[in-house]
Amino acid sequence: MLPMLPRLFFPLPFFIKAMSAICVVSLGNVGLSEIRGKHMQYSKFLNIGEKKPVENKIQVSSRTGMLIAYTPAFLAGAASFGLFLNDDLRFLLVKSTLTFHFFKRILEVLFVHRYSGGMEVESLIPITLSYFTSSVFIIYAQHLAQGLPEPAIDLKYPGIALFVVGISGNFYHHRLLSKLRSKNDKEYKVPKGGLFDLVICPHYLFEILGFLGISLIAQTLYAFSFFVGTTLYLMGRSYVTRRWYLSQFKDFPKDVKALIPLVF
Repeated sequence: MLPMLPRLFFPLPFFIKAMSAICVVSLGNVGLSEIRGKHMQYSKFLNIGEKKPVENKIQVSSRTGMLIAYTPAFLAGAASFGLFLNDDLRFLLVKSTLTFHFFKRILEVLFVHRYSGGMEVESLIPITLSYFTSSVFIIYAQHLAQGLPEPAIDLKYPGIALFVVGISGNFYHHRLLSKLRSKNDKEYKVPKGGLFDLVICPHYLFEILGFLGISLIAQTLYAFSFFVGTTLYLMGRSYVTRRWYLSQFKDFPKDVKALIPLVF
């Protein structure tokens, strides 16, 4: 595997390599914590696995929390167009896909998602920082790659295709989720349609594909590390989401997996 790295990634400084390792370990640890029962406190997991009642902690509405979480990352991406002007096609694609991803998420928060609960500020802060710092380092790593020899294997065009599939599939399944509830309905229901008949979190699966696409466009170690870390976190979150549905709905089909159809 190691001899293949120079063929796949731009050579970057030790600092970026160190941050890449930190990214994978920190996000992977959060995913493992989900499985162990210590959840990020939002959505259906608000006040689950907490020793201290969430009423005694500062919280905001889920819509407000998600807007706060996504906006700094979007602004970082948008600002990069003004900060880095003389970029090549690959850098332009990285900035564009990353910025569009978070812009889409903001629009979904405002116009698509139907929320029922709150979000604990103690969870909101690390989520916001994770998205923001990861976006900054993906862009900065790409900036450092400017002028370096291109990797021997060019993956940016397969990356574009994966990004389009990922962001489209993610939006489609978010729309299906939003249709489960009427405007004032706050009850959870078993989602149907699309890949929901095979996995309980297809929106996570397509989000992972989207970030894989960005990492293939970028071909930097940090972008790939963020994809791996995000995958580990969403594996943990989808695992406990499936477990939650099994506990809440007696008729939940046991052959519906968590994240990957027929596998996981």
